[in-house]
Amino acid sequence: MGEGGGCSSTPQPPMSVVKSIELVLPKDVVYPAGSSIEGQVVLILNSTLVDPVVKVELVGRGYVEWNEEIGASRDYSRDVICNNKADYVHKTKTFPVEDNWLSAGSHTFDFHFNLPPRLPSTFASKIGHVSYFVQASCMGREHVLAKKRTYLSIQGTSDFHQENALQSPVFVEAEKKVSYNCCMQGTICLQIQMEKNTFAPGEGIVFTTEISNHSGKSIKTVVFALYAHVRYEGFTPKAERRSREDSSELLRQEANTQIAPFDATKIVSTLNLPQVLSVSSSTRDGEIMSTRYELVSTVHLPWSLTCVKAKVPIIVTGAPVDTAGCQPLEGAALPVSQECQN
Repeated sequence: MGEGGGCSSTPQPPMSVVKSIELVLPKDVVYPAGSSIEGQVVLILNSTLVDPVVKVELVGRGYVEWNEEIGASRDYSRDVICNNKADYVHKTKTFPVEDNWLSAGSHTFDFHFNLPPRLPSTFASKIGHVSYFVQASCMGREHVLAKKRTYLSIQGTSDFHQENALQSPVFVEAEKKVSYNCCMQGTICLQIQMEKNTFAPGEGIVFTTEISNHSGKSIKTVVFALYAHVRYEGFTPKAERRSREDSSELLRQEANTQIAPFDATKIVSTLNLPQVLSVSSSTRDGEIMSTRYELVSTVHLPWSLTCVKAKVPIIVTGAPVDTAGCQPLEGAALPVSQECQN
């Protein structure tokens, strides 16, 4: 669901004064909102550069777009493009250059940025994306001589852990009467038990499924899946508000069982969440998308051409950051700055 780790650079013309410009950042790091990003810009020059401007930027933004059919009730239809965008962070640091010139050779510039405490997670789908990147550039007199961009993986945070420190166990039950062998009927009961239903990215969702088979047929397959339901908010060219919801299966696990007629069984399962996930949220003014999650256990009954489903709402929340010390809390052991400055 992210764009972390990618990088791009502009090609250099022959005999350019700039040989290369590089960004040095920790590899494969997930940064929680509110933490610090530390790195270096390494600039290598072929010759002396006068009046240089060397800077680094931190940029985060989101964008959604989709086509929507309208006018179907009038026996015609046409597509209208709905879109929306948001800017989450834009910080710039321009490095001081002594005597206003740089000699040929290698030059290293240290930087760090503090991320805002409230950010959406890095995200990508066919409809929308949220991306963050650090970009270094070197300019001469009115010309960009070199540029380098590296994308970041950002994990959004929330206050849900603080507001709901004590979580109660979760119990969901679904029951269905099914027909088989023409005139025979039975009941399938499906139960899901969890110690909690709130999790952080990277955590394992542990749950117990109990299936009671009060029928004369065997049950062979049970499927567990975690779904993400994303609601997008956009506007038409006439500034009319539109929304669209899209669902995707994030995780899936299948258990091959042999539950005999008039028998019951328990299955303990674990679904491990990705390291970067959008936090559960409801759409508020100014937001371009919101996400909710659902754990679904499905008992397939091919002999009755039906199935039994039990659904549990799952809440995903990032671990909040200790902004007083600019340190992520336990469970988010990521490198951060020892200082608190932009």
